[in-house]
Amino acid sequence: MSDQQDLQKIAHLRREYTRGGLRRRDLTDAPLPLFERWLSQACEARLADPTAMVVATVDASGQPFQRIVLLKHFDERGMVFYTNLGSRKAQQIEQNPRICLLFPWHVLDRQVIVQGHAERLSTLEVMKYFHSRPRDSQIGAWVSKQSSRISARGVLESKFLELRQKFRQGDIPLPSFWGGFRVSLDQIEFWQGGEHRLHDRFLYRREADAWQIDRLAP
Repeated sequence: MSDQQDLQKIAHLRREYTRGGLRRRDLTDAPLPLFERWLSQACEARLADPTAMVVATVDASGQPFQRIVLLKHFDERGMVFYTNLGSRKAQQIEQNPRICLLFPWHVLDRQVIVQGHAERLSTLEVMKYFHSRPRDSQIGAWVSKQSSRISARGVLESKFLELRQKFRQGDIPLPSFWGGFRVSLDQIEFWQGGEHRLHDRFLYRREADAWQIDRLAP
């Protein structure tokens, strides 16, 4: 059988989601405690990169882009990630701060979708996190002009060695072009896979100081 024939079989790939449902009685009044519970369970299940989330942005022409980053902090104010401020995603956020996050916990038959607005973090917040990173990761932030074109990987490696020598002593300064964003929690959807494709979906929508919870059809 040819590789092409094998690929054509993907239309028939499917499995049942049998890990249990999500019922109204399982929900919390606000979404953050439920998110914290699910994230804790993802960590306990030893998922690879349980804090990995897909970040979706839109450019000036309306073209959507997605990429995976790591969640670094969350609280009632929102969810935090860090990036090069000259990167494509950071530039798109500056033009359109509306953003969507997706946590794809496939092994647990779960997804969490967050919709909100992204705001730049303060320099103090960024500096505190930057200096908590491994030293080589701090140097790596200096090396890459994210999303720019480069001729070869060797360019990055040479720059890394050069900067490692330059910063061999003392603290590594925070690059002016490196920062972070906090995504507000405007809407959060919890998705739990169910048998016969009868999935459970609950949407939390912020209304003033309260949360409206709706069950959505799968």
